[in-house]
Amino acid sequence: MKPPSSSARGRRGAFLATVFSAVLALSACTNSPTPGPSPVTTGSTSPGSAATTGAAPAPADPGTALSITQIVENLAPSVVTIFTDGGLGSGVVYSADGLILTNEHVVRGNTEVEVGFADGQRVAGTVKATDPVTDLALVQASRTGLPQPTYQPALPKVGEGVVVLGSPLGFENTATAGIISGLHRSIPGSAQDSLSLVDLIQTDAPISPGNSGGAVINMRGEVVGISEAYIPPSSGAVALGFAIPAATAVEVAEELLADGTAEHAYLGLTPGELTRPIAEQLGVDVSTGVVVLSVDGDGPAGRAGIRPGDVLESMEGVALTAPEKLLAELRSRNPGDTVGFQVKRGGESLDIKVGLSERPASNAGR
Repeated sequence: MKPPSSSARGRRGAFLATVFSAVLALSACTNSPTPGPSPVTTGSTSPGSAATTGAAPAPADPGTALSITQIVENLAPSVVTIFTDGGLGSGVVYSADGLILTNEHVVRGNTEVEVGFADGQRVAGTVKATDPVTDLALVQASRTGLPQPTYQPALPKVGEGVVVLGSPLGFENTATAGIISGLHRSIPGSAQDSLSLVDLIQTDAPISPGNSGGAVINMRGEVVGISEAYIPPSSGAVALGFAIPAATAVEVAEELLADGTAEHAYLGLTPGELTRPIAEQLGVDVSTGVVVLSVDGDGPAGRAGIRPGDVLESMEGVALTAPEKLLAELRSRNPGDTVGFQVKRGGESLDIKVGLSERPASNAGR
């Protein structure tokens, strides 16, 4: 293969040195409140309190819808508030022995937290394991006999009604309602800052700071998602909230329980948005794709021959319309998988096979 000319390398280098991305305003839904009332003492309710302990109510028969009031009554004891030095978020009971599922960004930088329950009791909590890639974490609360909700592995349907439970802006045990607005959503412009904002559930049920890690519940009382983020009204958005699908949350939680880590496929490059001016600067005749901003020379992409300035048009036949689409496709792959990319390099079209590896623990690359 003929190497690019020195002038072509110069244009590509100048582009890579100056490229930047305008990221859509997006907010994680963790609140950083001003100091509030003194916490309720941990002895205010015994661990055996009927309000928050014991088995969760049996799920309704398939197709049987509950009222919003019933959903809140049944599920509120399974949704908690997590207090940290830097703010607060929400969480959902994962197991009766005190294990709580929440977002990684809720507990980031903390090893010890406080967990508040619907009955007013607060207990100590220890951050057990985290996964920044999916933005999920497990917290062990010092309380047992908790009502474990049902996590629904199947994706909800667009238009299906949902209830969101959490602690927006510090208002504990708040319920909001809406519908499922979309599936497999990725937040435009998020790939440069986060690996987690892909393949999400979209809902118009109001989500606010403090809802992070809380529950998105279908009308049968099953958890279908973990609240993740929202696009604020200042960006022109109206009721745009996002949640991690319950199936993803359960899969990651089980991996974290097994050995404290979750496996993710590693490609070893930084993706960027391809615009018309960038395409012209790179000398590629394509309208969509993902531009490679940088490559880990020792990673899978680098070893396979992918270079900075290449444009990834598709992966295994799936068109890559945005960096977030690439991240979403990688989310469904495992270390050891081999995937094929159609690559545009100047006027050349290349087919490159890449053997994905396990993401290095200290590496934030894609």
